[in-house]
Amino acid sequence: MAERIFDEKTLRKLEQLTLVANRVRAGAIKGERRSSRRGTSIEFADYRNYVRGDDLRRVDWNIYARLQRPFIKLLEDEEDLAVYLLLDASSSMDWPRSGDQNLHKFLYAQRVLAGLAYIAFGSGDRLTVTVLRQDGQSRWGPFRGRAHALNLLHWLEKAYTRGPIDLNQSLREYAMRTNRAGLVIILSDLMSPEGYEDGLRALQGRGHEVAVIQVLSPDEVNPEIVGDLKLIDVETGIPQDVTVDNEMLALYQQRFQTWQNDIASYCTRRGIHYAATETSTPWEQLILSELRRISVVH
Repeated sequence: MAERIFDEKTLRKLEQLTLVANRVRAGAIKGERRSSRRGTSIEFADYRNYVRGDDLRRVDWNIYARLQRPFIKLLEDEEDLAVYLLLDASSSMDWPRSGDQNLHKFLYAQRVLAGLAYIAFGSGDRLTVTVLRQDGQSRWGPFRGRAHALNLLHWLEKAYTRGPIDLNQSLREYAMRTNRAGLVIILSDLMSPEGYEDGLRALQGRGHEVAVIQVLSPDEVNPEIVGDLKLIDVETGIPQDVTVDNEMLALYQQRFQTWQNDIASYCTRRGIHYAATETSTPWEQLILSELRRISVVH
């Protein structure tokens, strides 16, 4: 996956970016960002537990000798950001199942996630990646530093889609398991019958700043089908006989637009960053342009 995602030109652009969290400034260790709250002092501030991937030069070896536990020294002006990337791996993300694989929603979301992870690594952020799936949540991290980038890509290559998920329930469960506020970025098509609102509220209730990237394929936004058809739900397998004509297509597009407007309106009211993208949009363009526009990166 690494070779297919990161060409040298794209890497140079990603290396100039930083993930943004204006409402969460509760960092702990060295990152490229600096806190506007703590000032410019470099005096000792506190300790925290060592996490794999931390710079060993920051370990207080005197404390380790006494307690046999590694602790990291924190300085007044230094802070990192806890970044949580959540990937929807429900069966609806496994689309389209034939044709141009560059339009495949799950593959596209993986590429966007990898790009965001690379940005986080470059800023020294504390990154955790979680795949949300019917058979349970699969987690990678937390880790810091670009030394972990290749390991993440190999782990991500093994991710797969399966079954329907209740997005509200998955996000609520995830929120309850996090013990440090940070930036949560969700990559999903949001096609969960149970909705998404309660799950997003639960994340915000734990102090997280939340961003939602809705990933859709072009044929979901503007379907080009007509005639008498049997449509099969990709998650439940339930068939539905329909007759599609121009009037039906117009009604579909109207309701689809209303659905997306409702999502955007909800996110605006709650202070949630929201971007909708089609898989025909190059993934790096989404990051470099649209995610800049909604202040997820700068």
